Amino acid sequence: MDKLASKKLCADDDCVYTISLARAEEDYNASDCRFINIKKGQLIYVYSKLVKEKDSGEFWAGSVYGEQYEDHMGTVGYFPSSLVSEQHVYQEANKTVPTTDIDFFCE
Repeated sequence: MDKLASKKLCADDDCVYTISLARAEEDYNASDCRFINIKKGQLIYVYSKLVKEKDSGEFWAGSVYGEQYEDHMGTVGYFPSSLVSEQHVYQEANKTVPTTDIDFFCE
């Protein structure tokens, strides 16, 4: 699979800490397994923000939050940042980390 970006912004060097909680403003249907489906109104934990390059879109990585979505909880994937609004920032995404092939692995 193609890399969506060569760098990402995270709250820590390993990108494991939650940056923010975002709410989906629109539905999004994932184009492949690198991405996650989101529905309008869903809350999403954001773990990293890809650094936009040239003609690419701006994508964030996160997982769906909430009991009513437990079949999707724990699945981390990318989604367009333009379709969500940040509700609460837990930590600043001030660490620039290079992406690796595993960031975009898709079975």
